[in-house]
Amino acid sequence: MVEKTSLIWMDGKLIPWESATVHVLSHTIHYGLGAFEGIRCYKGASGTSAVFRLKEHVDRFFESALIGGFEIPHTREAITGAILETLRENKLEEGYIRPVVFIGAGAMGVMFTDENPIHVCIAVWPWGAYLGDEGLKNGIRIRTSSYNRHHVNVMMTKAKICGNYVNSILAKKEAVETGYDEALMLDTDGYVAEASGENIFIVRNGSIKTTPLTSILPGITRATVITLAQEKGIPVQEQRFTRDELYTAEEAFFTGTAAEITPIREADNRTIGAGKPGPITLDLQKRFFEVVRGENPTYKDWLTPV
Repeated sequence: MVEKTSLIWMDGKLIPWESATVHVLSHTIHYGLGAFEGIRCYKGASGTSAVFRLKEHVDRFFESALIGGFEIPHTREAITGAILETLRENKLEEGYIRPVVFIGAGAMGVMFTDENPIHVCIAVWPWGAYLGDEGLKNGIRIRTSSYNRHHVNVMMTKAKICGNYVNSILAKKEAVETGYDEALMLDTDGYVAEASGENIFIVRNGSIKTTPLTSILPGITRATVITLAQEKGIPVQEQRFTRDELYTAEEAFFTGTAAEITPIREADNRTIGAGKPGPITLDLQKRFFEVVRGENPTYKDWLTPV
């Protein structure tokens, strides 16, 4: 359950958590067109808090709305300021940030019109490891889903559009109900795409491979890991790969704002590598947390102080 905080920013002002409600005829509830972001704030080693890669997240928020064909009625600067204000007013030193833009009540039917207002909300709350502290430390078990990831001519795959995630819900539910931690989703050609809410990496012969930006969301943590790996001199290929390449990988891990860097120890009842997080995964995980907690000055520009 989400741990309640005091205030939510809604349409330009902070209001009590309980007052942040929507009308039952809001267009997004019925048809799914809206957009959201997932962002994290970390308490640094120095004791101060900062938001990780805030600019990139706000940019993707606006890009998702653009792809969806509607406009966020605030500037990027205003949304950035509102995120920081919401964190400060809730006195949240570390946690999760969820901006969401949705189409309100007005015209009903598949096509929204000018009669439908566009609403924006920003909520923040404490949230630990998305796939569990144990999974973050020792790795998780995954299964290949019977649901494919969206095809690029079926949905807009580069946007965090609300309705896209019905696909993720079905896949995640199937995986969890059959005893696994997360779902692995293939594209419509049968290649590995991503998880229900994470990008995927595999390690073979000292190099890293990750799915190219075809049918997948351009993850900000994904981009961070690529940068950190290249800085260390680890070759990174953005290239399609198959399930059997995953099965025979030496290491594998998921990345995402919620999942951070979560190792994969088993896929479809096949043990990945030694069945525990490998050295490259552990090194990238360690360096990632050093970056987000302000312990690596090289990437201080990725941190926005609260």
